[in-house]
Amino acid sequence: MSSKSFFTFKSGMSRKPSTPKTPPSKPIPPPPPPVVFQPNAQEMRRVFDKFDKNKDGKISKEEYGSAMGLLGNKTGKLEVSKAFQAIDTDGDGFVDFDEFMEAQKSDGGVGTGDIKSAFKVFDLDGNGKITAEELLQVLRQLGERCSLEACRKMVRGADTDGDGMIDVDEFMGLMTRTMKLA
Repeated sequence: MSSKSFFTFKSGMSRKPSTPKTPPSKPIPPPPPPVVFQPNAQEMRRVFDKFDKNKDGKISKEEYGSAMGLLGNKTGKLEVSKAFQAIDTDGDGFVDFDEFMEAQKSDGGVGTGDIKSAFKVFDLDGNGKITAEELLQVLRQLGERCSLEACRKMVRGADTDGDGMIDVDEFMGLMTRTMKLA
């Protein structure tokens, strides 16, 4: 007679030590690095020129603070001052275009979080969509002269789903079209 009972045999149990049927778990791979885009120099020149209100080729601390306020940055004067000093690497009290570009590089480029933050500046009512009217209002705050019809054309150009507004994914596509992956 066998030493195995009917119950042990039937239920697949045995007295032998068993090995796990599933392979040992592998270490969880680290998450992928965040997507980072390097800005186009021509586009960055246009941004720089918007900050440089008096068109002297450099951004003063006051111009920088004013631009941050217009862009919805709610940080205090001390934080703005610290950020300005970090960008003003030669310590002359102004940020020239080379320092401005270097700040973009040292910051690792523009990440998706930065683009989403920019989206929130334009999404004035916080509904997750940018309308032509919201675009017009923000552009006017930034000193741009454009019509509502021009803003509607811009929205149509970025509106891939045809709802007449720009959502965050469409905005991301629009903002990264001319940028290259770092």
